[in-house]
Amino acid sequence: MGPGHVERLPVDEAADEHIIREAEKIAVALGRMFPGLCEVVLHDLRDPDHAIRAIENNLSGRQVGDSATELGLARIEDPDYPSVIQNYPNQFPDGRPAKSTSIGIKNAAGEYIAALCLNLDVSVLSPVTLALSNLVATDTEHREQPPETLRDRNARELRRAVEEHAAERATTPRSLSREDKKALVRQLQRDGYFDSRDAAQTIADLLGVSRATVYNYAK
Repeated sequence: MGPGHVERLPVDEAADEHIIREAEKIAVALGRMFPGLCEVVLHDLRDPDHAIRAIENNLSGRQVGDSATELGLARIEDPDYPSVIQNYPNQFPDGRPAKSTSIGIKNAAGEYIAALCLNLDVSVLSPVTLALSNLVATDTEHREQPPETLRDRNARELRRAVEEHAAERATTPRSLSREDKKALVRQLQRDGYFDSRDAAQTIADLLGVSRATVYNYAK
């Protein structure tokens, strides 16, 4: 291979590569438009074992070169698979809820060669929504409630309690100060949330601390 030699791909492969490179620009731009809020992932479906071509705002812990998701594999198997799956519920590995959209990208032959996926971290937005609700609320009537057993509270109820605590301080659970986190954990313990299975791990994931730290705060 002499100096100045440029390796040329077959026409079809070169066209596919051009499409994916253009999609990569879109992925990077979208990610930088929503820093810290929306993870944007470009999958190269031509190589499903190493599909992730680009990832912006890495919220899921995946890396470039990681494999395709089940949705990506479904597109590879079926060219008639829906090209856009819009606003479906999803979840990050640490339990944070997400709203996702997946856009399949076809080549001139009608084959899926890539997918552009957006994963919005709605756990960041929930406290903001709660804070705004509290701001405009006019009902200040005090309602007496009888004691209740909290053993059956699930992770969703626990997550809401944590987000409400953070919203009252106009922040997110992970951004709470150490003292606020400690006070919150102790309040959750008093309210009976620790009776729920896996509660300590759920709290740890929401606050961005270790499970051991949660138990330490609860002492």
